[in-house]
Amino acid sequence: MTPRAAALDCLLAVAERGESLSRALPPLLAQIPEARDRGLAQELSYGALRWYQRLEALLGELITRPLKPRDRDVLHAARLGAYELLYLDTPDYAVVNEYVELVKRRGKRWAGGLVNAVLRRLMRERAALETLVDREPASRYAYPHWLLERLRAAHPDAWEGLLAAGNQRPPMTLRINLAQGSRDAYLARLAEAGIEAEPHPLVTSAVSLATPVDVARLPGFAEGAVSVQDAAAQLAGSLLAPRPGERVLDACAAPGGKTAHLAETAGIGLDAMDIDAERLARVQENLDRAGARARLIAGDASNPAAWWDGQPYDRILLDAPCSATGVIRRHPDIKLHRRPGDIDELVRRQAGILEALWPLLAPGGMLLYATCSVLPEENNRQLETFLARHVDARELPIEAAWGRAVSVGRQILTGDSGMDGFYYAGLTKT
Repeated sequence: MTPRAAALDCLLAVAERGESLSRALPPLLAQIPEARDRGLAQELSYGALRWYQRLEALLGELITRPLKPRDRDVLHAARLGAYELLYLDTPDYAVVNEYVELVKRRGKRWAGGLVNAVLRRLMRERAALETLVDREPASRYAYPHWLLERLRAAHPDAWEGLLAAGNQRPPMTLRINLAQGSRDAYLARLAEAGIEAEPHPLVTSAVSLATPVDVARLPGFAEGAVSVQDAAAQLAGSLLAPRPGERVLDACAAPGGKTAHLAETAGIGLDAMDIDAERLARVQENLDRAGARARLIAGDASNPAAWWDGQPYDRILLDAPCSATGVIRRHPDIKLHRRPGDIDELVRRQAGILEALWPLLAPGGMLLYATCSVLPEENNRQLETFLARHVDARELPIEAAWGRAVSVGRQILTGDSGMDGFYYAGLTKT
């Protein structure tokens, strides 16, 4: 399979069949023998989805007669060609030729002329077309209109930077297993391996790579010396800070990055639960690689009666299901799949899980609520409502150099200190 054919199949899977990018792309990449070509297929797939709405607006100016539903592949081929012309360094003539031949190879010789005309006109009139579509913020920033308006209302002083950060290629960040060695020692191992990296300025376990690499190149990866995890996600372990002898619950644990981090703390009794039994296999893989242990529980966090043994927990991490609006730069397909009604449903689900888990916390214990969302209704407003309902709940203020204080907890916006968008709030039971 060629890289452009793989990217086209990926767009069809994500945009037409509703599949997630993380599920659709790997089997396509597996059909491409050369690493360089796999890299191009990945870049095209992520890039065309990252700028989907802007490319849609441009193509809307260039294709005036709607295509039949069965010819959506032609439209996506033109979208990929437009992305490659505007955002990559491939010579223009090569881009046009590649996508003309791509649609012909898919049995649509008639579409070769259309793709040729669309891409050549984009080359000729690029500046005027970009000026035209960029007047509309939803096109300029390539976000669905409803989400852009929610983000603008939530962050009136920072929304443009937030949207721009969501369109950046994310850094590859590592979490050093400090139980196995220091960060400085691991940085030295990276240097010996010829991998350029620097310590994260605010997260003591984090290292940022200058360019992403295959995990197989990371020294000690197979032995659990290091994991791939954004710096914002790494904060969960240090904020929860379990002590030896404590009983800890990691609710909604899959895929297990935070579980493995917690499990590296010696002497705690860790339960990791998730509603998806298949995804718990990923949690076990992460634990095995780190040489760590936890008791895995398949269950619904909003229904503890089905799985809780009645023994209270000293610490609970609730990494709640959320809109994932803080990690759009890693999952640009979120901009296609998320709907306004999803947010209200997620808020109800988060509230239900919080209510259900609260009785499991021991008096004096700590519940850390976390999301990878930048929407206040899922974060500080959710916690405001919870605190108003529970007289036995008290906020544990987070004093930190990262993020920004909000009414309850701290919010990290995407791109703050190079991190993903994340929210944290600590509660204790009086």
